[in-house]
Amino acid sequence: MRFSTTFLDDIRDRVPISSVIGKRVSFDKKKSNAGRGDFWGCCPFHGEKSPSFHCEDRKGRYHCFGCGVTGDHFRFLVELEGLSFPEAVEQIAVQAGVPLPDRDPEAEKRDQERASLHDVMKLATSYFLEKLQAPEGAKARGYLRGRGLTAQTQGAFQIGYAPEGRSALKEFLAGKGIAKDQIEACGLVVFGDDIPVSYDRFRDRIMYPIEDSRGRVIAFGGRAMAADAPAKYLNSPETELFHKGQILYNFAKARKAVQEKGTVIAVEGYMDVIALAQAGFHHVVAPLGTALTENQLELLWRMAPEPVMCFDGDQAGIRAAMRAADLALPHLKPGKSLRFVLLPDGKDPDDLVKASGPEAFTQVLNEARPLIDMIWSRETASGSFDTPERRAELEQRLRSVVAPIGDESIRRHYSQDLRDRMRAFFGSNERPRGNSERPSPQGGHRVAQAKGRFAVSDNLARSALVRGPQAGVALREGAIMMMAVNHPLLIEEDLAGFTDMELPNGDLQGLHRAILSVLSVADISEGQGLHRLLTGSGQGAMLDTLSKLVARSKLWVAMPDAAIEDVREAWRQALHLHHKVRTLRGELRLSELSLAEATDENVGHILQHLGDIKSQIDNLQATEALLDGFGVMSGRATAKS
Repeated sequence: MRFSTTFLDDIRDRVPISSVIGKRVSFDKKKSNAGRGDFWGCCPFHGEKSPSFHCEDRKGRYHCFGCGVTGDHFRFLVELEGLSFPEAVEQIAVQAGVPLPDRDPEAEKRDQERASLHDVMKLATSYFLEKLQAPEGAKARGYLRGRGLTAQTQGAFQIGYAPEGRSALKEFLAGKGIAKDQIEACGLVVFGDDIPVSYDRFRDRIMYPIEDSRGRVIAFGGRAMAADAPAKYLNSPETELFHKGQILYNFAKARKAVQEKGTVIAVEGYMDVIALAQAGFHHVVAPLGTALTENQLELLWRMAPEPVMCFDGDQAGIRAAMRAADLALPHLKPGKSLRFVLLPDGKDPDDLVKASGPEAFTQVLNEARPLIDMIWSRETASGSFDTPERRAELEQRLRSVVAPIGDESIRRHYSQDLRDRMRAFFGSNERPRGNSERPSPQGGHRVAQAKGRFAVSDNLARSALVRGPQAGVALREGAIMMMAVNHPLLIEEDLAGFTDMELPNGDLQGLHRAILSVLSVADISEGQGLHRLLTGSGQGAMLDTLSKLVARSKLWVAMPDAAIEDVREAWRQALHLHHKVRTLRGELRLSELSLAEATDENVGHILQHLGDIKSQIDNLQATEALLDGFGVMSGRATAKS
């Protein structure tokens, strides 16, 4: 009997492959990660003593790195137990609790027709690719260059162009022998009883192919070139192949990258996905022009237990984040949730990466907040809670938010967490204020308790928590690294201080790791040897950049000819400043966040504390001149009296 692709996909999705293989293979507990659905064991197809056989629930596949066997649920049973394919399908169907379908000639016919539609979509993709490179695609090529997309990126995503003609694609496909009803079934033309002659759906548009989970093109998204087009973005209609609420853009490619990264990032649009992929973030997907659906949420969870939902920081992005939070609540399970990122207001991922580099987006991801923070922020961000009745109303509202959570243990923990936040928010005998504004005691700008997003003050809205880090190298950190490279003995004298450095710049992080890696395997006490080994490990360009930085700044203690006696004092001062400023900035962030829970009685105290911390940071940075008074051993002038 022939089984439909839909039926096979359904029972595969219902049964984790580990539950099939686990009955026949003993998984290695140390190497496996059950929480992520990632399992290792000794291969059942060839004799081995160490586990090189791997299966992964998210992908529904197995592979042996020893003998090379690979496959899915059915192939495993066919090859290991000698079952026929129908017998293997029957066994998985029983495990899934799904009855076998009756023989359906019509269903088999539809499967054959669906396969032919994939061929039509493949032809259309090739046509759009060709037209992008043709003379009529010049404007589209200029647009893509303006967006900073390389030819390699355009090729990876098969970006094309639909020309302006009303029937250009239709005539091309007809010339290839494609029947009228197939072109219509793919959604490539607009047709109907009230339309005498069908015409191309996509005209004068940048074309983004949309693929299914197996990497086959099933639809298109088109971005209009004309400023006066009725719709800036246009998707294919629902077809036999395409159901937009059941697929994520870039799902097939991202699924492979998720295995390495351990998570998946959901953004709002095609260009966000493509720009982030070009910046090195390949584990990114997007809904298809609609709010996230339950099916799409399940796809995300199939890829990773805690997907990161990344939304623009404008009001539309905040609303989308809240809808995603509400959608997820009923379906939460132990270890299965969402995290949220709101980008700086007015920016999308593409803007952020172009302005500040990949490091900025990485920093934003590192600040991702749990789902419960989103719920708490929304429910307390507006309204006044200065009476018992209003506080009771908030408590009732929080109970109603938690009620839909299906898992009893999750619901209990959410309720407890929100009760704890309520106690901290209201205090024992204090009357909290609502979302009002008051002048700062210092006469400065007005401070808002909450704004419906993570930022709780004007200062915090401008801080690195929202903006992300700057991509450049800070002079202090650059000097510290060069002093360490030129005098490795300094690292030995204060290994903990050097090891614990927090570096916002990605290139500096790489150099920091390389230094520690080299010194862990080689006994080096002089700078030339360390410099040589670091250059050999690929850090030569970074060392050259830092050398030029300290030379331009005339930081002579960070140069190779400075005497270690002088450098030691500068090193200690710079390292102390680095750690102290980092600590103070952490205190500043916590104090700013505490304004969200401030009452009339203590807001003045918090603002005063904020001012004290800022003054300390300013004072420390004012003493940044590392080196007046040091330099006797290096032949510089003595200290000023």
